[in-house]
Amino acid sequence: MSGLRVDLDLIQKYNVPGPRYTSYPPATRFAESFTPADAAAELEAARAARPPLSLYFHIPFCETLCWFCGCTTVITLNHQQGDTYVECLEREMRQARPHLATDAAAVQLHWGGGSPTFLNPDQIRTLGHAIRRHFAFAPDLEASVEVDPRRLSEDHVAALREAGFNRASLGVQDFDPEVQVAVHRLQPRDLTAQAIRWLRDAGFTSLNLDLIYGLPGQTVDSFARTLDAVLELRPDRLAVFSYAHVPWIKPSQKIFEKRMALPSPETKLQILKLVVERLTRDAGYTYIGMDHFALPTDELAVAQQHRTLQRNFQGYSTRGGTQICAFGMSAISQTDAAYWQNLKALPEYYAAVNAGHLPVARGCRVHRDDQIRRATIMEVMCNLGLDYAALSRRFHIPFQEYFARELAGLDDLESDGLLTRSEAGMTITDLGRLLVRNIAMRFDAYLPATQERRFSRTI
Repeated sequence: MSGLRVDLDLIQKYNVPGPRYTSYPPATRFAESFTPADAAAELEAARAARPPLSLYFHIPFCETLCWFCGCTTVITLNHQQGDTYVECLEREMRQARPHLATDAAAVQLHWGGGSPTFLNPDQIRTLGHAIRRHFAFAPDLEASVEVDPRRLSEDHVAALREAGFNRASLGVQDFDPEVQVAVHRLQPRDLTAQAIRWLRDAGFTSLNLDLIYGLPGQTVDSFARTLDAVLELRPDRLAVFSYAHVPWIKPSQKIFEKRMALPSPETKLQILKLVVERLTRDAGYTYIGMDHFALPTDELAVAQQHRTLQRNFQGYSTRGGTQICAFGMSAISQTDAAYWQNLKALPEYYAAVNAGHLPVARGCRVHRDDQIRRATIMEVMCNLGLDYAALSRRFHIPFQEYFARELAGLDDLESDGLLTRSEAGMTITDLGRLLVRNIAMRFDAYLPATQERRFSRTI
């Protein structure tokens, strides 16, 4: 994709609340009526297909709270909690393993947080050994871990490599010292550069940096300096997220309303324009869509070129058709026919696992119409278009008739240059990549009226 120029007026027109489509139906449809017994039944039902496994482990601990954070975390300085948590994760694996095909291999492994590097190196090694006791790994395993450069040592890096990791994602958010103070996350650039050197020297093959725009104290000029510093580090991937201000979900975000104003919507859009144009036009990154960028040689960009890109609760992925087995507090599992989430409070999670139960809090089944719409939305989100004939064959439906109302309602998106249509299908333009969530929303049967949506804005 050539360098993209951003039309701010058009972006503002479509900047409305909407799902991020890490799942369909969205997690807002999960219900507490979905029980641990339901989860066990769904796992048993999926056994016959022997889908490859994607393993996710949620490590919720952080030493300090970043005030922008929307993740499920436990804030503590007591690193001994890691021992208890790792032991509980192994018990949870023992409980889930009998419901899975004995010969199913894991093609993906991901540790997220919180901060997995809250665990000390010995705890990382213990958990890595425990996972290998219960699961076999495919030879081409894609293993990624979220890293906090502020809590990283060379021994951490060695332990992560021993556990099988070959990819890492580092939280940066912003290099401006004033912004770091405002969001309660002090992280000098040199510290991040040191972490990157350690990871690359240890053999990590792909590094991602996370940035956030829309934080208090940010300006177009300050974020331009952050981009300069980031590009000197030349990460393989960049995730540049729009700050989601959801104080009704994360009360800690109310601190911003008392201490420092957030950038205006106009400033936030100017920063977005800067990011997209700088990364695609000047730095040579491919704009994957939404908030993700990758070097053209990175596996993420290659997967999109080959139309094999996927999307799940860990974001964009190169491995499709997997069954996600998720472990730990608040972690979300997925089969083809269901999603479910673990308990979100640590005492309740411990109690359920120690009692011998799958620690399921809520979930939902995915019915046939959901599956058809999920595939359609994922084609939009990942492969930037729709092939009507291919989707008709896949689901044994006349696709254009099935979605006649939705396809007829795309006129405004086409006239605004976000997509093009033909008899064979639909293609999202370079400009449409910025607003891919808005395009996907047109195929969402559950989307509430705009004023009733409890989602972050699409930009």
